[in-house]
Amino acid sequence: MFGINYIKFDTMDHAIHYQNGKVKREGKGLSFFYFTPNSSIIRVPVSSSDLRFIFTQVTGDFQEVTVQGQLTYRIAEPRKVAEILDLTINGSMVYLTDDYEKLEQRIINEAQATTSSYVLSLSLKEALSSVAEVEKEIVNGLSNSNMVNMLGLEIMGVNVFDVRATPEMAKALEAQTRESLQQEADQAIYERRNFAVEQERKIKESELNTEIAVEEKQKQIVEKQMETDVVREQNDRKILEMKMDKEISVENQKKGLIGMKVVNDMKAADVQEYVLNATLKPYKDLNWKTLMAINGSNQDPKMNIALAFREFAENADKIGTLNISPDLLDSLLQTQTKARTGNKKR
Repeated sequence: MFGINYIKFDTMDHAIHYQNGKVKREGKGLSFFYFTPNSSIIRVPVSSSDLRFIFTQVTGDFQEVTVQGQLTYRIAEPRKVAEILDLTINGSMVYLTDDYEKLEQRIINEAQATTSSYVLSLSLKEALSSVAEVEKEIVNGLSNSNMVNMLGLEIMGVNVFDVRATPEMAKALEAQTRESLQQEADQAIYERRNFAVEQERKIKESELNTEIAVEEKQKQIVEKQMETDVVREQNDRKILEMKMDKEISVENQKKGLIGMKVVNDMKAADVQEYVLNATLKPYKDLNWKTLMAINGSNQDPKMNIALAFREFAENADKIGTLNISPDLLDSLLQTQTKARTGNKKR
C-alpha cells in the first residue's frame, strides 16, 4: 500500500537493501519494510550448491573425450558477486535478470579451461584412465582462478564421474582391449602350458637324477663287492700260501728226515757190509766144496742132490752113460727127506 512492501529472507539468503543508491541494510535472514520507488533489493544465496557439468576436451592424439562430473560451491563473499552480477529481485523474490544463471556457466567455463591443457598433454588411453587426476586439476584450477576469486566463490568439492571417448572410438578401444585381453589370455594359456612343461621337465629331470643316483649306488655296491671279493681272494691266497708254506716246511722236514734216514741206512749198510766182509773173509779163499762140507749137517737134501748133479755135470766127459728116471729122483728125494726127519727126531 502506497508503495511500501514487506519482505523476509531465509537464513541462507544474504540480502542487501539499497535505498537511493546507498546500502541501507545488509545481512542474512533479514525482514523489513521498504519503499518500492527508491529501493533495490539484492538476494545472494549463501548456501552450498551442486552444479553438474559435462564438456568436451581434445587429447594429445587429437581424440575427443567427454568429461562429466559435479562440483559443489558456495558464495563466500556476497558483496563481491553482487558488485559484478545483477542479482536484484522483485517483491516476489524473482530475479529481474538471468545473471545468476550466468554465474554457474562461468564456473563451468573455468572448470573446462583448467582441464583443457592437462587433457591435451595426455593420450586417449591415458585420459580415459586419469579420472582422479582430472578431478585434482579442476579443484586446483578453480581454487586458483581469478574469476572465482573475483566472484567471491568457494569451491567445496569436485567429483569427476567419467572421462569417456566418442562411441566410435570407444568401440575401437573395446575391440583393441578385447584383443589385448585375448592376447593376455593366450599368453596366460601359453605360460600355463609352459609352466606345465617346465614342471614335467623338472619331474623327468628328478626321475633321471633318481635313476642316476640309484645307478651310482649300484655302482658303489658292485665296486664294494669287487673290493670284498679281492680282499677275500687275497685272504684265500694268503691262507693258501700259509698252507703251502706249512706243507713246504713239513716236506722240508720230511726231506731232512729222509736224508737223515738215508744217511743212517747207508751207515747201517756200511756196518753190515763191514761185518759181512769180516765174517766172510776167512771163507773167501776156500773151495765151495769145502764150505759145503763144513756146512754138511745143515744141508737140505735137495741141495745135496743139486750138488751131486753138478758133480755129474763137471765130470760129464768121464761118464759114459747116465740114466736118471723120475722115479729115481723121487725115491732119492723121499730117502733124503726121511733121513733128515729121523735126524731131527733124534
